[in-house]
Amino acid sequence: MKSSIDTPTSAPPGQALSRAQWLVLVAAFLGWMFDGLQQGVMPLVARPALQDLLHVQNDALIGPWMGNITAVFLIGAAIGGVLFGWLGDKIGRVRAMMLSILAYSIFTGCCYFIQSPRQLAVFRFLSALGMGGEWSLGVALVMECWPEKHRPMLAGAIGAAANVGMVLIGALGVAFAVTRDSWRWVMLAGAAPAILALFIAFFVPESEAWKKAVRAGGTANPFREIFSSARWKTTVLGIVFASIPLIGTWGAVQWIPMWADQMAGESARHAKGVTQVLLASGAVFGCFFGPLMGGRLGRRQGYFMLCVTSLLSCAYLFRFVHSYDTSFLVMAFLVGGFTGTFYGWLPLYLPELFPTRVRATGQGLCYNTGRILSACGALKMGWLLQQFEGSYAKAGATISLIYIAGLALIWLAPETKGKPLPE
Repeated sequence: MKSSIDTPTSAPPGQALSRAQWLVLVAAFLGWMFDGLQQGVMPLVARPALQDLLHVQNDALIGPWMGNITAVFLIGAAIGGVLFGWLGDKIGRVRAMMLSILAYSIFTGCCYFIQSPRQLAVFRFLSALGMGGEWSLGVALVMECWPEKHRPMLAGAIGAAANVGMVLIGALGVAFAVTRDSWRWVMLAGAAPAILALFIAFFVPESEAWKKAVRAGGTANPFREIFSSARWKTTVLGIVFASIPLIGTWGAVQWIPMWADQMAGESARHAKGVTQVLLASGAVFGCFFGPLMGGRLGRRQGYFMLCVTSLLSCAYLFRFVHSYDTSFLVMAFLVGGFTGTFYGWLPLYLPELFPTRVRATGQGLCYNTGRILSACGALKMGWLLQQFEGSYAKAGATISLIYIAGLALIWLAPETKGKPLPE
């Protein structure tokens, strides 16, 4: 469905931004915000939901199931990111984004009706297909429609959007005790973003850069081009730089609310909600800080510093904090902030690696292959919980060492600071 609004273009310096450009940004922000809400659902409901479905209390028994479901979710997100990214290069960013939002909304709502952990895993996989696709489509659409000088701030806004969603779901956990009897209503509320798909269908215009690429002939096989002799090294490096923070997040940081719930016990039933809010609030700030670092220092130097701060903050939280108290809450905010910086850096850097005709496919493949590897991190975390007898701290301290790899590998990356998006 076409909008009557003027098609957005990347305006020359000094030219006023159009209404269409703002609509594109709003749609991408809301889409990724609701993505974040979907991602934040499981840390909030997982423990009571699995206790209910398995009829157990022991975290050593819940941990492997949480690891498996998280891994399935991430694999679904990876498949969806590649699938919808390819679809976005074929039928347009806007139509593909609308379909991706419908997918993650409907299947999250279906989780209300499940009766077993396996059914939970199936519907989380299906919802993840849409969630994975929205990121690459929203990033491509915004970066192609806005002027180059705004790129760092836009990357921060898009990265922050997911964490705003996590703040909202965490606030729900604070206001509404998520228990073995009430967790299903949280999943049902996850169907609400379907309304956003209607807004996108009626009001958001398509990328002019994508239309131009289609008129010029586009590419018959986006996957062949991104793995061509000229681009495969860049593609592999993009996968590596997305994988490191995703493994840290899904293998360690996303488990912190469950750790808080374990430590607080019945004395503070809102602990996981409070922790979720603090992690996500810190990440909102971090998502603006990450691309600003990349914009000022350069993409490589910025990523190096993000790995340093993430490594140190995780090491302190997991190794030196042993109870649910003020120091834990402060460190949860800081860890959320430092590890969240990457989600502002990635939407700044990944679009700069690929030309318009394959951008959604290329950046979607990089980010979502990282999700597959982060699924391995989630499985490893579940296994470590068994080995460490339910200790989230010991398991998290082990997984968060992944940031050391980023300190070395980033120097192999191409520097793109100050360069226009490739045509």
